[in-house]
Formats: sequence, C-alpha cells, structure tokens
Amino acid sequence: MKAHPTAIVHPNAKLACSVTVGPYSLIGENVELGEDCEVMSHCVLEGNARIGRRNRIFPYAAIGFAPQDLKYRGEPTRVEIGDDNTIREFITINRATEEGDRITQIGNHNLLMAYVHIAHNCHLGSHIIMANGASLAGHVEIQDHASVGAFCGIHQFCRIGAYSFLGSYSVVNQDILPYSKTSAPRPLSVLGANRLGLERRGLSADDMKDLERAFRLLSRSKLNTTQALEAIEAAALKSDHVRALVEFIRTSERGVVK
Repeated sequence: MKAHPTAIVHPNAKLACSVTVGPYSLIGENVELGEDCEVMSHCVLEGNARIGRRNRIFPYAAIGFAPQDLKYRGEPTRVEIGDDNTIREFITINRATEEGDRITQIGNHNLLMAYVHIAHNCHLGSHIIMANGASLAGHVEIQDHASVGAFCGIHQFCRIGAYSFLGSYSVVNQDILPYSKTSAPRPLSVLGANRLGLERRGLSADDMKDLERAFRLLSRSKLNTTQALEAIEAAALKSDHVRALVEFIRTSERGVVK
C-alpha cells in the first residue's frame, strides 16, 4: 500500500497492497479498500465503508459519514461500493440510517461527477451517470444504466428507472419511468422513449418499436394510467422491456411522471 507521508491511515483499516492514498487524505478505522483503488488528495473515508476494486476517488470526496437525519443516533450502519467506479471532486456519500436495510449501496462502473450527493439508504445499480450537482434524498433507488442530469433534485423514496434519461435541473417527486427521456419543464413531463440512449445500449429495432408504442399510450393518449396499462397489455407487445416498464408502474408507491 502506497500512502503519502501526510496521509493518515488508521492501523485497523483494511487496504489492499495495491491501493494508493494521496496527500492529506484520512482513512478511518472501519474502512476497507479493494485492489488497485486510488484515493487522491484531501479525501476523507470514515464509518463502516467497504469499497471494492479499481475505484478512483478524487480530491475532497467524503464517504461514509453519518447521515443528515435527525433520527440517527449512531447505529452501526454502512456504505458499500462495488468496483470500477469514478467518484469525482467534493462528492458526499452518507452511510445509512437504521430504517430499512441499514445500507447505502452503489454498484459497479458508475460515473459520479463533482458535487453529487448520495444520502442515506440510497441504492444505485451499475453503469449509472450522475452529472455535476445532482442530489439524492434518502432511500432513493436508481436502476442500471440510468443518466441523471446536472443539478437534479430527487425526493426521498423515489425510483429512477433503468435506461432512463433525466434532464438537467429537474425536480423529481415521483418515480421516473424506465427507458424514458424526462425533462425539466413544469410540470415535469415524459418526452417519450430515451431512443438515443437505448440504441447506444444495444436494444433491438423491435424492442424500440414496442417501447415507443407503449410510451404513446402512456403519455400521449387521453387514457389514465390504469387504462393505458390495460391497452399496453391488450396490444400483446412482445418486448421484455415493455413488460419491465409495466411492472415498474404497477409497483410504484409514489406514482410515476407521465
């Protein structure tokens, strides 16, 4: 393990031999860092934090600190971060509260840009992009391959669906549909399927055709949500992605943006 002389690494911290720690960084007692992680200068990693392999943590990131929740009383909760994530400058990732599963969790291959905030008990999948200044309240779920624009604010307990694209400056207080492109005008509105992003992810032409038909029924018809779901099912669309979209809506507890 290569640590700059000005770095402070607690003797009980568990760091792989290939980890590097930059100047003036602080690694706490209960932190674990996997192989080939790079912690740059002025980072602070604290609390029960387990961080996987090949993560790059840029200057002034703060990971594993107590949640910003007045109910928190020092319970032994944790943060878990997977592999191959890029965590840019001034990011804050809080450990969980006792409520729920007691974990703030981030998957693999995510790009978290500068000033992103991830609050307690959030669950992020993999291959997610969060642009500068995007902020998550507690208990938010972001599914795989979603993109969250700069300076978005996500209300607690909301879900951001897989493969969705959320435009910059959006304020979200309901679930964002998977596969959708949703933007910031008030009221927040779905603009249709996230066609460019889905094509980049390799969805077939047939999948795209079925998804676009489903979105027309959801957001451009005069049907309410229940009627639109019935119409989608009656159309017997074959794509598994349409079935995932329908299931996402049926399991929503906060309602979905249409």
